[in-house]
Amino acid sequence: MTELGLPMLTVTPADTAPHPGVVVIHEGHGITPQMIRCCERLAREGYVVVLPDLFFRKGGPDLGDFALMGGSVTPEQLRGDLTTAAAHLRSLGATSIGVTGFCMGGTFTYAAAKWAVELDISAAFAFYGSGIADELGDLACPTVICLGASDQWIPAEAVAAIQTHHGDAVVVYEGADHGFMRDGSDSWHEAAATDAWARLVAHFAEHLH
Repeated sequence: MTELGLPMLTVTPADTAPHPGVVVIHEGHGITPQMIRCCERLAREGYVVVLPDLFFRKGGPDLGDFALMGGSVTPEQLRGDLTTAAAHLRSLGATSIGVTGFCMGGTFTYAAAKWAVELDISAAFAFYGSGIADELGDLACPTVICLGASDQWIPAEAVAAIQTHHGDAVVVYEGADHGFMRDGSDSWHEAAATDAWARLVAHFAEHLH
């Protein structure tokens, strides 16, 4: 059987001018329509965007047990896939690179921020990564972490630990549950999603331009 390279969805602005790049790391449900819409929104903001399929080794984004799928991505595979995604963005002329991710992808974004020097990542923005509290450490690029105060997957003590460790880099939204950015779902929280997106755009504008 032929081995696959890392499958990636790429979305670019319409013009051919050089742009910063963003790696979007999908949630535990894999590459969903919401993940694709996120990439399109970022491209409209002027970024070259790549969405790698981190689950391709297990058969791609048509998933059953998302917890099992997320646990199947080893740190070595994640580091390698992020290196490949960043190299792809540079091949498209990206002038700098940021990383953002949701759910599982939020935890992986946090890992990318730790590896920022090695990956040459200039900024990170993590959404409700349930594993962040278990991996607290030093980050090597400007990073924002957005959490929901009513997140059923991230208990209050974990939120408090992240806040204690990272201070003003953490934004907690009252009344928001896990997946508050997932438009079209029951977990979507309009106020939190609107504010968090504005913060994402501002963070990347400050650190990627």
